[in-house]
Formats: sequence, C-alpha cells, structure tokens
Amino acid sequence: MPIRSPRGRAAAYRALWSWPLGSPLRLAATAVVVVGLLVLAGFALGGRESAERGIASPTTTTAVRAPSSAGPTALPPVAPLTPTTLPLSAVPPAALQVAANWAAAWVNHPDGVTNEVWVNGLAPFTTSEYVGTLSGVDPANIPASRVTGPARATEVSPRSVDVDVPTDAVTLAITVVETEAGWRVAGYDQA
Repeated sequence: MPIRSPRGRAAAYRALWSWPLGSPLRLAATAVVVVGLLVLAGFALGGRESAERGIASPTTTTAVRAPSSAGPTALPPVAPLTPTTLPLSAVPPAALQVAANWAAAWVNHPDGVTNEVWVNGLAPFTTSEYVGTLSGVDPANIPASRVTGPARATEVSPRSVDVDVPTDAVTLAITVVETEAGWRVAGYDQA
C-alpha cells in the first residue's frame, strides 16, 4: 500500500522518526522500550549459546584455529635452578683478600670526608654497578672505625663468595663475585 501523504513519503518517515522527540516523556518511553527489546534479545540469544556450551556431546569436536599472524610463543619450561655450593675450604684466597681490602676501605671515613672520596677508596674493590649504589651512602652514618678480625668465608659458590668481616661496631656480610676484572664486592649488609 503506497504512502498517501500531502507531503510525500519523506514526510511520513520524518513524522515517524520525530515522534519520540515530541516531548521528554515520549523520549524516555522510547528509550525504555528500545533498551528492553535489546535486553530481551540478549537473553534470547545468550540463553541458547550458554545452553549449547553447557552440554557437550561426546561426538562434538572443537576446531583449533591457527593464529592469523605470528605472535609471541611460550618459552619452553626451565628446570629450577639450584645453587652450587662448594666446601668452605675451596674459597679463593683472592676473594677473601678483596673482602678484607674492601672492609678496610669501608671503615676508613675520617670526620669530614666526602662521599666522593670515600667511594673512590671503595671503587677498586667494587663492581661498577655497586659503586653507583654506594654513592648514596653518607660516610658519617657508618658506625665502625676499624676492622677487628680476618675475613671469614660463610658460603662458597663457583663464582661468588659470602664473607663475614668483623669490625668494632658490626660484622659486615660481604658478597664477592668473580668478574672479568677479577673478584669484586657486589653487595654488603651489616650482620
């Protein structure tokens, strides 16, 4: 049946689409109806999909699609690493000497010494990475003033040694590692 309107077909469609804009009440009612229809359609379509997914028949096969583009893949599993420790008698004498020299430089902080001078005294025995960390230490906060005993290994690994060095205030727990430049201190803690 043709649209018979004095203004034509466009006017009829315009009147249909502009009806909700005639008042705020019409607009709200139209919005509620549209949202309701969308929710009902979602439940109707979603209910079927979930029912189909929930019950799988034994003959159902799942197709696996290959990725359309080359993306990152998972790495193969790596066996857990276990540290290799050696007997304390296997400690390299050079590692103990570096720890003793580093501890002597660590306690050498006369009043008024700047951080730069103090770190320069530690630098020959320290890894380059750890020198940057030590530049944030204030030598005035170091409680010890002298080393009171020899360096003693507490744990020995093929490329690192944990060493305790006693001072007049604390015992330094020093980690010495083997680098390309020889044995160097890579960290310490006050025990």
